[in-house]
Amino acid sequence: MATLTRQLVAGDEIAYRTFYNAYLDRLTRYLLVVSAGDENAMREALQETLRRVVRHIKVFSDEAVFWSWLTVLARSARSDEYRKRRRYLAVLDRFTQHAVLNHAASNDDLRVHNLEVILERSMNQLPVDERSLLEFKYFEHFSVREIAQRLQMTEKAVESRLMRVRQKLKQAILNKLKDESHE
Repeated sequence: MATLTRQLVAGDEIAYRTFYNAYLDRLTRYLLVVSAGDENAMREALQETLRRVVRHIKVFSDEAVFWSWLTVLARSARSDEYRKRRRYLAVLDRFTQHAVLNHAASNDDLRVHNLEVILERSMNQLPVDERSLLEFKYFEHFSVREIAQRLQMTEKAVESRLMRVRQKLKQAILNKLKDESHE
């Protein structure tokens, strides 16, 4: 064993062929078990294990210790491959979620735009006095007291009228949304 590993450390091509012939099947079976039968994962881990052998080889005097070192390389190669695959899948998942959210956001933008158009049309169909009441309250942000003073009404009358106009507007919007959904 010391001779083979010493030759591997020296970069001897014949020693690498000997190592390859002696350990490839054993490493393949080991990695197939470690990879739970996933042949693609096994192949990736085997390739990485062989790369690590070339990069990190050192002299071993005992075959059992050498095999133990190889299994550590193989397990860590498999673990690294598994983590890399999980990161890749996580990136794909985030990308997919981002795309779905962007699609949903654009659909939401379209719905909001449609709702704004429906609101504007429904407001324009209200009588001028009712539209003015809503504009005072919700666009100019007047208080009920300020509206009552401006229209020379009681606050109770303004609140009552606002409630009726809001109900009327709500019903008009719901009818337009219902009509739109049937188209």
